[in-house]
Amino acid sequence: MSDKGIASRLAQVSERVARACRAAGRPEGAVELVAVSKLQPPEAIREAYRAGQRAFGENYAQELRDKAAALADLPKLRWHAIGPLQTNKARTVASVAQVFHALDRREVARELSRRRSGAPLRCLIEVNVAGEATKRGVAAEEARKLLDEVRGLPNLEVAGLMCLPPLEDDPERSRPHFRALAALARSLGLSELSMGTTADFEVAISEGATMVRVGTAIFGERPD
Repeated sequence: MSDKGIASRLAQVSERVARACRAAGRPEGAVELVAVSKLQPPEAIREAYRAGQRAFGENYAQELRDKAAALADLPKLRWHAIGPLQTNKARTVASVAQVFHALDRREVARELSRRRSGAPLRCLIEVNVAGEATKRGVAAEEARKLLDEVRGLPNLEVAGLMCLPPLEDDPERSRPHFRALAALARSLGLSELSMGTTADFEVAISEGATMVRVGTAIFGERPD
């Protein structure tokens, strides 16, 4: 993939985010674009960075660790850990990431709290909005319990919720799930909503997303 291609696609996605914000009557800047760089080489991240992108999302703790080391010379780069996490990998996320999108167990929260130093790690509780057996996340009715269990832990800030609805050909089919997550966040007094991917991020913005996780539309298909 050419560098020009990444920069051009990033600009197109950024404009689509801005346009979706305007259509929803929300100010530009209300939504953080997280460029999902899973399995992309550091050189691709550097090109997106040169084009103005600062927030990048990684699914795997080891890949996050290695890329953070390789790109340590880039100032103001923000790492979002967006994949499920085992307790034995919590140290990496706690030491590298600024935001963790997939909190689903109190044991993980406790380990992150224990390992974190400096600014609190912003955490989002992952909610399995469609009750899919193949996906992680707590059931909607269990979100308050987990929030109460982890909210007082030092070095963590539980800021909101995250979801990944079933993949659909029609992005409008994601709307009920996004709407339900937004309602749940309001009931819990949480302000951040990580929802929406390449397939449906404009619908997510219209339903209140504050972070969208976009990979393919920026970087192209992931390498094998």
